[in-house]
Amino acid sequence: MTVRDLPVLSSVFEAGADDRVFDSLLLVGPLVIGVIILLERSLITEALALAYIAVFVVYTLYRGIRK
Repeated sequence: MTVRDLPVLSSVFEAGADDRVFDSLLLVGPLVIGVIILLERSLITEALALAYIAVFVVYTLYRGIRK
């Protein structure tokens, strides 16, 4: 079984722009929020959120400039 075989994830991959990094960032976002909820607000969770947002923004800008 691959990731594309899972019901919810397969529709995300099929609807995407054939960009695995962007699709992965979209799928990891809710997990990051879940980790922040479970661990409550701390320096670690703030760093995790900041890192996620930074990677998302930088990658989106990178893809926008490249095209």
